[in-house]
Amino acid sequence: MKATGIVRRIDDLGRVVIPKEIRRTMRIREGDPLEIFTDAGGEVVFKKYSPVGEMGTFASQYADILYRACGQPVIICDRDHVTAAAGVSKKEMPHERLSSSLEALIETRRTHILAKDAPSVNPTDGTHHRVSVCAPIVGGGDIGGAVCLLYGENDTAPDDGDVRLTQVAASFLGKQLES
Repeated sequence: MKATGIVRRIDDLGRVVIPKEIRRTMRIREGDPLEIFTDAGGEVVFKKYSPVGEMGTFASQYADILYRACGQPVIICDRDHVTAAAGVSKKEMPHERLSSSLEALIETRRTHILAKDAPSVNPTDGTHHRVSVCAPIVGGGDIGGAVCLLYGENDTAPDDGDVRLTQVAASFLGKQLES
């Protein structure tokens, strides 16, 4: 663990303020869920909780099925990282931090269809892949992440069926977050 040199006191209600610098660096937003861990050494650790990330194997299987149905690479992500991918190199995407442009699309809470000639939105920084469809995963009124189709090697644009399948996948995953 890395020491920050920042010390905070617990108030009379048991609350502690996480400094702005740490929230910014760790991309912790107002309302984000945090998991709290303790160990035998007396340490208390706060970790960002990702409900979409908790679906690991399930999300990977869903991404694989969607990839086979649409024939285009697929990623499933929480609000910060790629949690599952199909049709792309396993080393290239999973657990990579999202690009700020994809984060901005997800925050709009609506499905985006990006034409080939539209400004490029890469799912992560440093990848050549481009997003073609981005459907947000919304569960219990909260944004959990997104299901995204990517342009494949042949730059085939998604058809209406591909867009609809992506939206259905996002809606289904959103329902899973609620249960």
